[in-house]
Amino acid sequence: MLQHGPLLERLLAGDFICQITDEDAYRHLSQEQTQQEINHYLRPLNRRLVSNDDHSVYFLGFHELTKEAREHLSSQFSLTVQSLLPLLEWLQLVQETLGRDSALTAGDTIKLQEFVLRTEDNQSLRQRLNTLASDRFFNSQSEQLDNQVKLIFRRLKEHGYLLQPHAERQYYVVTGKIDYLIDLIRFIRDEEHLPVDDTPTQEALI
Repeated sequence: MLQHGPLLERLLAGDFICQITDEDAYRHLSQEQTQQEINHYLRPLNRRLVSNDDHSVYFLGFHELTKEAREHLSSQFSLTVQSLLPLLEWLQLVQETLGRDSALTAGDTIKLQEFVLRTEDNQSLRQRLNTLASDRFFNSQSEQLDNQVKLIFRRLKEHGYLLQPHAERQYYVVTGKIDYLIDLIRFIRDEEHLPVDDTPTQEALI
């Protein structure tokens, strides 16, 4: 199990591992033998390796829903719901601004300057971005569009939704955590009946 030590540490710390964030680790986790070995080690901890439906991202879930597990999930779920609406608005904003026909998915590239330029030319998009940037999830204090966009993308990188391959180049790659997020939005809409609006744009997105 020592060969999986660093990988287990990352998973137990809450990392989401996909082909974009770590191609080697993702390849290992895609192997059935590795999955069995990791799950065998995690069983006493009441954890297990799980993935989304498309197997584009791996992370840890609980093996059994004990009282402690339910309390942890409830707390985690509350935090996720608080950030859900600003993240959903950001997904819609990117889709509309860049003229995409479908939602973002792992491996998609977003050029920061292109996003800024297209937002500058559309007053409606600028207003929505300003509102989004001031949301407590992003908490921007700036009124400058360029600063707002940079802060939003930096926060999304910190939360693992985006990867910036080169610090000196302003483009970002979408990680598999976005796929997880969209699956979660669908689950909430279909199973939990939480207030995720059924606007035409959102329907197209999720």
